[in-house]
Amino acid sequence: MDKILIIDGARQVGKSYIIRHEGKAAFTHFVEINLIDDRDGARIFADIKGTEDFYLRLSSFAGSKLGSKKDTLVFLDEIQAYPEMFTLLKFLCDEGRFNYVVSGSLLGVTLHKTLSIPGGRITVEHMYPLDFEEFLWANGIGVEVIEHLRKQYEKRESVSDAIHHRILDLFKTYLLVGGLPQAVNEYISTQNIYRVRKIHEEIYNLYKEDASQYSAAEKLKIRRVYDLIPSNMENRKKRLRFNEIEDKAGKAARDYENEIDYLVSAGVALEVNAIANPVFPLIASAKKNLLKLYLNDVGLLSHILFHTNITAIKDDQASINLGSVYETVVACELRAHGHPLFYYDNKQKGEVDFMVDDYNSLSILPLEVKSGRDYNIHRALDRFVSNPDYQIKTALVLSNNAAVSSQGNITHLPIYYSMFL
Repeated sequence: MDKILIIDGARQVGKSYIIRHEGKAAFTHFVEINLIDDRDGARIFADIKGTEDFYLRLSSFAGSKLGSKKDTLVFLDEIQAYPEMFTLLKFLCDEGRFNYVVSGSLLGVTLHKTLSIPGGRITVEHMYPLDFEEFLWANGIGVEVIEHLRKQYEKRESVSDAIHHRILDLFKTYLLVGGLPQAVNEYISTQNIYRVRKIHEEIYNLYKEDASQYSAAEKLKIRRVYDLIPSNMENRKKRLRFNEIEDKAGKAARDYENEIDYLVSAGVALEVNAIANPVFPLIASAKKNLLKLYLNDVGLLSHILFHTNITAIKDDQASINLGSVYETVVACELRAHGHPLFYYDNKQKGEVDFMVDDYNSLSILPLEVKSGRDYNIHRALDRFVSNPDYQIKTALVLSNNAAVSSQGNITHLPIYYSMFL
């Protein structure tokens, strides 16, 4: 490893587990140091003066486990406990005595604030909850079935009714369970929705408590913004309403930049910026003042909305609007696959749920998500793709319907094909 790998992501997405699992398999000597435990205990790694000082302290902690660079991996977990260590990483990398991997809770927040990140010497990878394809793996769906689904998606063709019903049923289960590893493991072990929901509740509260490092006023605003995400999803526009955060008129996005940045950097919220004039690349015309926030895991949202009641999702009850749930799962899929999130907003022409950059065609790919039976009705999308100024080559509508069909340059796909976008 010529660089130091930093794995970023929200708490409880499995960062430490996967580093442990892969590190022990790949290296003869694996040393794990939890720096929060150190800060709250022996403080062996506090106030390090330089690399020599670090090596001395490392040897006192795990001297018998240290080999050479080719066979030793040092895992610095919860590095945000000692932010000054980011500067040290540069020199540890240059000296190359061992291999290093770094992770931590709220690491995105720390990286966002740290000015001394050793550029050119680190690789940052963001880890998300399990996406739907990974959920299928966890539930015993073999690679052959998934590859068949992938080929049908690429050919824009449907799967058999039997496969469709099986995968759609698992997709609805995914809407209930989500992709947080602890919740997925509990579901696989027990199929007990009550136990799964208890895990969701604990993690949701943990995410709110993580804001405790801030002042009382900032903490309250962070928690308020986070608490408003599900209710905003139930509104017609689904965007963040800034007047409601403190019940004060005249508030705008600029008044809550720090709180929103915290939630996004911590990985617990996904931001979707408005685009009024879609031009490739989309980032060039994003509007921060019309912002949507989604939770980072669809299981957390379905827990808040439905608790242990599964019939709304499993039985497609006509009286229940599942639009926010379906939009959240697509947002999570797109973000996990590396897409920045945008939506189309135009007072005269309406709104389209998502837009992503299509780098192959150097154009915009609009996406509409339908949770009900009216999947053929999408007036705003029709107006959007018919506008010659936007030069849209293709658009996708995702729904529970099994059939793949095209109407002009709009293609209808089963919702579970979103795992291949």
